[in-house]
Amino acid sequence: MGTETKAGRKRPARGKTRRHDADEIGLDALVGHAGYAIRRFQLWIFQDFIKTLAAVDIRPTQYSVMTVIGANPGLSQMAVAKRLGIERARLVHLLDSLEGRKLVKRVKSRDDRRSHALHLTDPGQAALRQFKRLAAEHERHIAEKIGKENREKLLQILAGFT
Repeated sequence: MGTETKAGRKRPARGKTRRHDADEIGLDALVGHAGYAIRRFQLWIFQDFIKTLAAVDIRPTQYSVMTVIGANPGLSQMAVAKRLGIERARLVHLLDSLEGRKLVKRVKSRDDRRSHALHLTDPGQAALRQFKRLAAEHERHIAEKIGKENREKLLQILAGFT
């Protein structure tokens, strides 16, 4: 059993930890760290994206890859990986998944037989149009969360990292 403090709250007995609601736990210096705040916002964004696009079973990275391929048909796997900052091995796995769903196809490159040119399939193009509509809904959720003007400012600030 614990003892009572002057404020009347129970103090845990020695060796026992007190349970806290997550919102009660102090963050100390983390409050002033941009990286911490960005990471927390990123988690919220990814959760909302996944929830908003759940019906079509597409993840943020898959959406990014399909969007880049759709905008740049014929790119090599290496070019997509480099542009999006994805490890090549991870991209290969991701492309296998998209290819299995008949959304993306690899075509042997005419210029370099060791590489493949990436293209959306016809069903992949139709799916991407649907994904973009849902992603626009997700972007509206972000604007609702932080305000339209703040969303625009955030995009301006982060433009140097894209």
